[in-house]
Amino acid sequence: MVDRVLFVCHANMCRSPMAEYVARRLLADLPVTVTSAGTDAVDGAPMHPYAAEVAARSGADPAVFRTRRLRPEHLTGAALVLTATRRQRSVCTALAPAALHRTFTLRQFGRLAAAAEPSRRSGRSPLRAAVEAAARARGRLQPAAPSADDLSDPIGGSPADFRRCAEEIERSIRPALALIGTAG
Repeated sequence: MVDRVLFVCHANMCRSPMAEYVARRLLADLPVTVTSAGTDAVDGAPMHPYAAEVAARSGADPAVFRTRRLRPEHLTGAALVLTATRRQRSVCTALAPAALHRTFTLRQFGRLAAAAEPSRRSGRSPLRAAVEAAARARGRLQPAAPSADDLSDPIGGSPADFRRCAEEIERSIRPALALIGTAG
């Protein structure tokens, strides 16, 4: 079985597509598919040009990317939902309440993954075991300041702002990758 990770931002033009491309590169050796969507996206638009520059560094072609508006079935089919902000996390859980325990902001999940105690449960995929471990850590850790959970939107910024955002995305994914590697 192949699990799916879904990244969500506002318009699916900057943060979530960059996260999708970064995660595809980092998770390439795992049985995981990575997609993205936007809470307020217009279906079919191209990625922002600066985000496309960042995405191209992953080795994949960003020209084929098209935005997708978030739908409940995207959430119900995902083993892990990672949002850019707390607002988008709230939208996701309102659209698909059953996704609550597997929906986090990207930065929150990275922090929780770093503090999680992996479990080795037979029958669970490494990704699903990592999500369960992070959810357990969420109950043990103090809530973080809002600024620690939200990923700043680089829209309107320079190419350097987009690169910094992508670096923050990668910093947040790395602890999750380590947890996935030890879970399952």
